[in-house]
Amino acid sequence: MPQLNLSRLEFGDRVQHQLRVVELAEKRTSNGDPFFIVTLGNACSQIDSGPVWSDRIAENWLDGVVRGDVVQAIGNIGLYRARRQLVLSAPLRILPREELRLEDFLPSIDRDPAEYWDILDRFRSQIVPPTIRRVLDVFFADDDFRGRFERAPASVGGHHCRLGGLLEHVTEVAAIARQTAKAMRANADLAVAGALLHDIGKVEAYSISWEGFGRTREGHLIEHVVLGCLMLDRKLRKLGEPFCSDEQSLELQHLILSHHGVLEFGSPVRPLTLEAEVLHWADEASAKGASFREAAADDAAFPDNAEFGDKNKLWRVDRRALWRKKHNWGMPEG
Repeated sequence: MPQLNLSRLEFGDRVQHQLRVVELAEKRTSNGDPFFIVTLGNACSQIDSGPVWSDRIAENWLDGVVRGDVVQAIGNIGLYRARRQLVLSAPLRILPREELRLEDFLPSIDRDPAEYWDILDRFRSQIVPPTIRRVLDVFFADDDFRGRFERAPASVGGHHCRLGGLLEHVTEVAAIARQTAKAMRANADLAVAGALLHDIGKVEAYSISWEGFGRTREGHLIEHVVLGCLMLDRKLRKLGEPFCSDEQSLELQHLILSHHGVLEFGSPVRPLTLEAEVLHWADEASAKGASFREAAADDAAFPDNAEFGDKNKLWRVDRRALWRKKHNWGMPEG
């Protein structure tokens, strides 16, 4: 059965579906009266409930409900200050998780992962130096790693924050780095290798659960940049074969460690080679481009279908405004 796309529902539409509790927030009116807002979602989208007031709380409308629960939600789409909300008409009923698939209730990429793998595998096959291909194969020819990589998000609350987001992000970075390296007369094969390796640490740094995306113990204590470098070093040492020279290994580690560009953004070192600089800006382009795309699609940032977004809701792009164009250039949107 197709997923209910909450973002496409209109005023008055009926909802009677299984949805995950993304967030449960207690708030107060200006008079101090308490109420709850429940953010509900599935793999396609999410929506906030209307206020659940104290009388409904007393009637057990949210009895036992916590973040990560899947509930049967019943209500209709209402509008408050031109923003859609789900006005509940019945208590939320918690459903047993063992009868459900987690993947149906977490945000996920909207393309088949196989399409991204086709691109990445083609890029790998076109790399000329066999040494680079051998190092990449240590990870990307391993079925277990590919499965974990394909499922991981690229962040826990920012760009590409969804199942498959890491695969989508790395494909974008590889495509951008490849073309930029060619234009700048850098080593395109090395830039692509850096793109594929730069975020491998996120496989170990991020967790996936009913509560959503989070950080593992390693993610908290070391973070993905250093984790990726350690994973590469650990894998090459464990294999015990001279897949590459110490100097070549050092350069690949530098690509991973410097891809955030500056120390305050998590890089232990700034890019010191042309390929590392190309990789850094390719990573930035993918991350910032995704943030712009997501911000432009956020109806809450454009109340009353405004042409320019509300700066207070544009945290993804940190701009005073964002222009949602009313026209196109004869090409389909998307």
